[in-house]
Amino acid sequence: MSANLTAASGGSRGPGQLRANLNTLVVTFAAMDGLTINEAARTTGWSPRMLRYVERTGLVSPRRSASGYRLYGPAELQRLRTLKELLASFDVSLADVAFAARMAASSELSESVRAWLEAEPRRPEHVTAEDWLRFEQEKHQRLLAAA
Repeated sequence: MSANLTAASGGSRGPGQLRANLNTLVVTFAAMDGLTINEAARTTGWSPRMLRYVERTGLVSPRRSASGYRLYGPAELQRLRTLKELLASFDVSLADVAFAARMAASSELSESVRAWLEAEPRRPEHVTAEDWLRFEQEKHQRLLAAA
């Protein structure tokens, strides 16, 4: 931004005798880097609260302005639009998609879930077949009581 120099009022000045006019306020606006959270909410149909939740789950990561405001650019707006379509198409929740993203990012988590899904239930050796259901019920009750 260049200095705003004008001749002083109330008298004439010769060439080279310019001074800053302190009564003039110059306002400039920088180009917008993105939409604020409220603008993004109006554009996408998500509420600001849901946009914050989507960010916490790691599904969308808007940039921050120098002042710390979230800035949603074209990439984030498209992610939000396609996320909404994904949720509607498959009748899943944000938590489901966030968990799928965690699984994609963590091979350990992915392998653990896969192993659990493929595991066959087996009766512990020290429990008789008749006591297996009661054993499982009591185990779950103990776990719930501990939580």
